[in-house]
Amino acid sequence: MAAPEIFQLAQVPLTCHSFNADRSQVAVSLNSNEAQIFSRSGSEWKPGETLSEHDKMITSIDWAPNTNRIVTCSQDRNAYVWEQKQDPQTGAMVWKPTLVLLRINRAATYVRWSPKEDKFAVASGARAIAICSFDEENNWWVAKQLKKPIRSTVLAIDWHPNNVLLAAGSADMKARVFSAYIKDVDKKPAATVWGEKLPFNTVCGEYGSPSGGWVHSVAFSPSGDFLAFASHDSTITIVNPQIGAQTIRISTLPYVTLVFTSESSLVAAGHDCQPVLFSDSGSGWALAGSLDDITTTKTPIGTRGASAVGRLNNEAFNRFKNADSRGATGPPPIPGSSASTSGAGGELLTVHQNTITSVRAYDGEPGNTTRVSTSGKDGHLVIWDVAVKTGAGGAGVVGLTGRLGGMHLR
Repeated sequence: MAAPEIFQLAQVPLTCHSFNADRSQVAVSLNSNEAQIFSRSGSEWKPGETLSEHDKMITSIDWAPNTNRIVTCSQDRNAYVWEQKQDPQTGAMVWKPTLVLLRINRAATYVRWSPKEDKFAVASGARAIAICSFDEENNWWVAKQLKKPIRSTVLAIDWHPNNVLLAAGSADMKARVFSAYIKDVDKKPAATVWGEKLPFNTVCGEYGSPSGGWVHSVAFSPSGDFLAFASHDSTITIVNPQIGAQTIRISTLPYVTLVFTSESSLVAAGHDCQPVLFSDSGSGWALAGSLDDITTTKTPIGTRGASAVGRLNNEAFNRFKNADSRGATGPPPIPGSSASTSGAGGELLTVHQNTITSVRAYDGEPGNTTRVSTSGKDGHLVIWDVAVKTGAGGAGVVGLTGRLGGMHLR
């Protein structure tokens, strides 16, 4: 398995990230009201254009690969669709924003383009999800809201491959599947395991967090037949309405983001600072291992070249510094392992030094993702080799034997 590609994009948290189609550019929110576009130059990412229109922190970004449009949403309750247009004065291609009226009175929390890129969904703290489509006649984006039976902030959403169904995870401890069918935009969808008749705002499924935790992330499998969601009670639940649900309980800190890499494997990440792989070998879902192998991470960020011993370079000082800058009172343990996860100065041996905020598919195709990208509160963007192979009996794991072997499910 190839070593991960590690990039320090900023000294501030990366709230979210999204790549363009050929992965030559990435848009990130640097925990502020601006989105920064970086362009890849060899082994480095160089800052380019800044998208400045929001008044408050940008909470989510999505870059449509086919139409090359970027959508951003923010705590200012607005969303903008950004398109590249020619500047009449300079002739250069610049990003121009179009305001989307979401009709919400709380922060927008999450945004995703639909698979066909003809509409997008915006989650919010207003107990509603805005489904936005373009009105050709009036030349603007209009929003139609999914409301019932949401009782709290919607934290994450994900589109079904059929472009109609939408999964949502909320702070009311529920994961739901809605119909986001819009008459003038969508064709009548074929029947799925989630139902046949799908008028707008139909609740096709509702599932509770096993122990009552917020649902931080949701994801459909490539076929759309399975829904996975991660909860604050340190569980991941995989649901099929015809087969039932399986819950994986972990003894680590909660995951806040996940993505399917194949029909029978997914990557999850969060407060444990490392992405982990779960797979289904045919007898049920189970932990396969961590993508971050601390046994080979000899020079983690922060321990490259030990600094000289001194008043400001001892472990006690660094422990207090970590508590201030990272909110860390000590290194998180590798579950089930007696090995130390901290290096010189108390730095973690994991690549990420703080919570991973987002994991996204990077390379491959739906159903066969070979690499994923993660961004974190430590300002790092990391590209990981997933190494998923398919074969008889489902997907397997390559090169992960022994990685985090001590992690156990309970």
